[in-house]
This record gives sequence, structure tokens and C-alpha cells, in this order.
Amino acid sequence: MKIGITCYPSIGGSGIVATELGLQLAKRDHEIHFIASETPYRLNDASHNIYTHRIDVTSYNVFKYPPYDITLANKIANVIDEYELDVIHMHYAVPHAICGILAKQIAKRDIKIVTTLHGTDITILGQDLSLKSAIKFGIEESDVTTSVSDSLKRDTYELINPEVDIQTIFNFIDEEKFNYLDASIRKEMRQRYHIDEGTTVVIHASNFREIKRIDDILRAFKLASEQVDMILVLAGDGPLSSKMKALATELEIRHKVLFVGQQPHIGMYYLMSDIFMLLSEKESFGLSLLEAMNCGLVPIGSNAGGIPEVIKHEETGFIVDVHDYKKASEYMVKLSRDNALRDHLKHAALRDVGERFNSTKIIDQYEVMYKQLLGD
Repeated sequence: MKIGITCYPSIGGSGIVATELGLQLAKRDHEIHFIASETPYRLNDASHNIYTHRIDVTSYNVFKYPPYDITLANKIANVIDEYELDVIHMHYAVPHAICGILAKQIAKRDIKIVTTLHGTDITILGQDLSLKSAIKFGIEESDVTTSVSDSLKRDTYELINPEVDIQTIFNFIDEEKFNYLDASIRKEMRQRYHIDEGTTVVIHASNFREIKRIDDILRAFKLASEQVDMILVLAGDGPLSSKMKALATELEIRHKVLFVGQQPHIGMYYLMSDIFMLLSEKESFGLSLLEAMNCGLVPIGSNAGGIPEVIKHEETGFIVDVHDYKKASEYMVKLSRDNALRDHLKHAALRDVGERFNSTKIIDQYEVMYKQLLGD
């Protein structure tokens, strides 16, 4: 099959999943065309069966804002015609699904449209009355719409009320990139940062947005680190980076917190760590959870959105209420002191990720869906 994929190229779960999906499909000899404003994050190396088409958005005085949507739709239509695509897979309902629908009308081929909902396009934008009807239109005019979690699917029906079926297809991981077996990396990374093996390393990775509640992680860490020897690693970058550094200083824990910025090889940081924290206020799935769990980390997450669909409380990790950083700190201390418990949960998490979220299983679901659309 010839498949076009449009996503936001920046760091974030939706772009990463879209990119990994394309890479995995290319390995199965499908021809993949990424159509985006920049080369997507994690798509840095040349790959067999992968083509990248960048759009150039030009500003004109007549437009108050650069015409990204129209330019993208035009580019998608051109790629559809030139490369005779069979399917276009749009990640995010707005603006991408709308762009895909417009591109189909412009192009000369009867293209099939798949739209995947990732979270913000529903839980945030879906509450904006100026966008709600457009989101519903994008979902209903797509040939198939998928959601990355059952929680997001429920939110979509509640907020948007589309009159079509939505299929849940979970996110997945590339097992080759995130593998807990490489113990040498743990030793090397800890030596680099002068961290003793007996020190518990807690890590969080995100785009440092408000909804990630990194402030709750810092407060939980402050309480826990007063009781056990512990280091916190914060990986990523975003609008709250400076504010969180200031908060760490205010809480008098700055010397125990490593701000390592955006890391293209985040798996190396997972491998040197023991506990993964994701205390988001909203989270449609939590791809970073899968990546961390497959590197042998025990997760502590909030009960927001799809996080409880990934973490099985007291079986593969722990769930706390949103904003309950005190309970999160208790679990941090418990895991730090009880090596047997941490080891048990680690292996349970590894098994669960391998069974429910492995790339082969999830890519099979997408591949079957594409073939059914095309009547194969």
C-alpha cells in the first residue's frame, strides 16, 4: 500500500506515534509518505520506503495569519496525485482531518481517509465552540476514525457527539529502541552523572506543559527525598522549563534535580532510572509510560484519562488522584525501600507491555484496517 501520514513534527506523543507507525509500516514494505511542516521528530535517518514532503507556508499581507491549513491541503493533494496514494492517515482532527478531506476533494484520486484522535484535539479544542462543529465534521467525514484510548473515545462522544463508530487502537513502542536488557548503559549513565547504584533515580519526560503537572512531581519528590537517597531527572523542554527550575530552587531541592533538556535517545535515561512519574491533569494515553515500563521502570501515574488503561494499580505500578502528590511521594518511598516489590512490579509491567502494547500486535490492527478500507 501507499500511505500518506500527516502529523505535527514536534516532540509529543501524537507525532512520535505517527512517526513510529510509518517506520513500522515501511518495514512491512508499504510505501510511506510523511507530509508535514518539518521532518517529524524521530525521523532523522534515511529509511527504506520512507518519503518526506515538507510544506512551505508563505505569509501574505492579505492574510492575518500564514495559511497553514490551505497550504497543507494543497500539498497533500499534490502528493496523492503524484504518488498515487491509497490512504492518507491524519493525526489530529483539527486541522489535519479537515485538511485531508479538502485534499481529497482537490485530488484526482478516490483516497481513503483515516483520522486518529490523540487527546488535545478533543479534550481541549473540543470545548471551544468555534471549533466543535469542525471537529465533528472531520471525524464524520473520515472513512475511519480511531482513538488511542477508551477514555479518549468516551470523551469524544461526550464532547463532540459524532454519529459514527470510533475504534480504539492503543499506542505502541519500538521494542528495539526501548529495551531494559542493556545493563551496561545503566552503569555508564550513572557514572556520567556521578550517581551511586544505591541511589533511587526518578524520571519524568514530557513537553513541559501545564497539564503535565511537573510542579506536583517536584513537590512529591521533595517529600520523598527527605526520607530516602533519591535523584530526580526531568527530561524535555517546553513553556514551563524556567518556571520549574525556579520552583526546584524554591523547594530547596535544585541540587537533587537534573534538568537534562530534550533528549533524542531518552531510552538511555530510562535505563539509568528506577521509577517513572506521570502525574498529568489530562492525558489521553501516556506513550512515555510504555517506553519507560519497557525499560524496566515502575510507573506512578495519575488517574487522568488513559493512564489507568496503561498502569494496572498495584499490579504493574501505582495510580494516584490528580494533584495528590503526597500519596505519590509515599509510593516513591515505598518503591525505593522495597527492592523486592519494585522488582516484582517491574517484571509484571514488562510482561504486560509486551502482551498488550507490542508493535507487531498494534501494527497488525492498523494494517487490517487499511486493507478493509481498500477492499483487500
